[in-house]
Amino acid sequence: MRRFFADMNPTLRGFLIIAAIVLAIILLNQQTALLSLVYLTRIVFFLAVAFFVYLVWRERRGDISTWPGRAQFAFYGGAVLALVAIGTFIVYGASGRNALAFFVILALCAFSMFRTWRDQHTYG
Repeated sequence: MRRFFADMNPTLRGFLIIAAIVLAIILLNQQTALLSLVYLTRIVFFLAVAFFVYLVWRERRGDISTWPGRAQFAFYGGAVLALVAIGTFIVYGASGRNALAFFVILALCAFSMFRTWRDQHTYG
């Protein structure tokens, strides 16, 4: 039996493991525990994104502090709006038009931050 699993396609083996976990959750009636785990991972993911943004800010804050006020407002506004959008997506989820709005907001925030960064680093 051990040889059977060792010679099996890794993708098929992974799907069989996932199916066994799903079957165990259904048979043991652990949906509530699984949902609690999903909500906790959503919160941890949001905190990880926020921590990453903080680390990037901390590394570049000296450079950003020399920018004009309007550029700082646009850059920080884009970052804060992106974090709020991600937080709202994690808490409420999104589908249909809400998902489209979420991705449009993230794209506009990224464009705003990129454009501000590029304008402040263009010399000439």
